[in-house]
Amino acid sequence: MEEISNIFLLFIFGASVFSLVYSYFIFPFILKLLSKNKKTNQIIHQEENELPNVSVLMSLFNEEKIIEEKIKSFFLQKYPKNKIDFYIGSDNSSDNTNSIVSDFVNKNKLSNFHFIPFLNRQGKPGVINQLAEKAIIKNKKGSEHIFVITDASVILSQSTIFHLAKHFKNEKIGLVDSNMMHTGMKKEGISKSEDIYISREVQLKHQESIISGKMMGPFGGCYALRSDLFIPVPENYLVDDFFLAMNVLDQGKNAINELEAICKESVSHHIKEEYRRKSRISAGNFQNLSTYKHLLLPSKGYIAFNFLSHKALRWLGPFFILFSFTANVILSLDGNLFYIILLVFQVVLIMIIPIFDLILQSFNINIGLFRSIRYFFMMNIALLQGFINYLKGIKSNVWQPTQRPD
Repeated sequence: MEEISNIFLLFIFGASVFSLVYSYFIFPFILKLLSKNKKTNQIIHQEENELPNVSVLMSLFNEEKIIEEKIKSFFLQKYPKNKIDFYIGSDNSSDNTNSIVSDFVNKNKLSNFHFIPFLNRQGKPGVINQLAEKAIIKNKKGSEHIFVITDASVILSQSTIFHLAKHFKNEKIGLVDSNMMHTGMKKEGISKSEDIYISREVQLKHQESIISGKMMGPFGGCYALRSDLFIPVPENYLVDDFFLAMNVLDQGKNAINELEAICKESVSHHIKEEYRRKSRISAGNFQNLSTYKHLLLPSKGYIAFNFLSHKALRWLGPFFILFSFTANVILSLDGNLFYIILLVFQVVLIMIIPIFDLILQSFNINIGLFRSIRYFFMMNIALLQGFINYLKGIKSNVWQPTQRPD
């Protein structure tokens, strides 16, 4: 009986560790091999008169620090002026956001800028849903009418919208994500670890794009989708971009990443702010996992492969860490030297290094490897917190945005 119990514990330990290693290392290696010598979508719009109509949708809440720069990046877009409209909704902002937007639009006499200051907070998805309705009144819903959904904190290069929109000549493509680049990295804080993580995610999403066209969700800061594939996001859903992207795949269309559609965003430095953001996203991830669990069926092919390998296993990461640690503790009780050494390694990795890094940071000493290890476990604790919040039930998607970097 004891031998069977040990075999079960060893299985739990091995399966948990393998799941983590597979998702973070083996799966990226598989993508690298499969994407070698593959080309991106070659069916693109090249002439201005071929380009689709674009409606840019943006929700704001207290964005006075960044909003003027953001609107200027709209103003400078190299896209036919008669084919683009901007719909900006303020989610009951309480700072100077509304006056800054209104003054800029009025001063420059921008007839294709439509600003709607909502009087009640409803969260980004609620604002986007209503802006989409207004955009459809003008250009109607159809495959030749494209929505570009973007955040105030993300600054577009002059050709971002063109490089997003050019792909929709290919009828198979339903969504195109931009290439997010970070600015303002510092030695202190978690900015470098966050940048490494995001840069790696961009690479994975691009590889998924060129292998199968089944990219696992845009970053949310700036992406485009056909207006006839847009569906209203439920009012209590926290991660609208992934919800919309999975609906595109569920409808049989492709989602890809475009590296030339460059956007820039200031990277986060504060671990507390990033923890709060990631725990919120985690709760939304589990909402989407519940909604789109049918896309994990083997019959879904590359969608299931990418969804399981890139997302679902990572979202379950904190459980794999807990299961492997617990199994190792029990296996070590018999005095087996191998399991004791493994346990010591886990304790150092999970507890000692993050605590040591926290102490070093208080003395303004920043060691990249230690910071990345601490960042990894912070992300997994945030995932666990998000799962708990999901189980409690999410009644509203209204939340306080994270602090903007200085």
